[in-house]
Amino acid sequence: MFPDVLTEGYRSFLGERLPEEKKKYKELADGQKPEVLLIGCCDSRVAPEVIFDVGPGEIFTIRNVANIVPPFEDGGGYHGTSSAIEFAVQGLKVKHIVVLGHATCGGIKAYATDAKPLSQGNFIGQWVSLVEPASKTLEEKGDSVEKPGYLTRLEYASIAQSLENLLTFDFVRERVEAGELHLHGAHFGIEQGELRIRDPKTGEFHSVVESDGTKLKTSALIGCTEA
Repeated sequence: MFPDVLTEGYRSFLGERLPEEKKKYKELADGQKPEVLLIGCCDSRVAPEVIFDVGPGEIFTIRNVANIVPPFEDGGGYHGTSSAIEFAVQGLKVKHIVVLGHATCGGIKAYATDAKPLSQGNFIGQWVSLVEPASKTLEEKGDSVEKPGYLTRLEYASIAQSLENLLTFDFVRERVEAGELHLHGAHFGIEQGELRIRDPKTGEFHSVVESDGTKLKTSALIGCTEA
């Protein structure tokens, strides 16, 4: 039987959202023109459309375990994430790429704790091995999994690594250098719903919202360019 949560959700969509956005869906039938590519984790708790309150056609989304961008390679294999990046940058001509990590990421924890394979293929283990360069940057600073807050710092470092990996794709780097494409790092705290954005100059992550609840003037997502 088809999942009830989806059936009921679709009925709600038909009765409420679709009538309100019928014109938008009719326009989208002719094609999409999102300006933002968001690369996020497949974790069910971190839904980009909910976090950023966007409607259909506004962001092009790639989701995988631990929001990882692999480095460019043209060898054999299946390149789901890379092919989606290629389409967004070359086909849709997006203006921004956001790598969105999050707190308590299972993929990052699996790498840090060398978790046992969940299947004979060990697909997760092989995939999160791409976190190794980020882990080494922390090791060089004397950081380790035994220290408090290590997983959060590794989540941050992995986001930075993915931003670096994006620049290994010629078509990404060329558009960044031409000022046509901007790269951003962000991190979502699930418990408090806090969004932190990476400062490209310092590598530090700062909250979009100040403690009193007012928006930071200097931390607008589109204003922090990574490159």
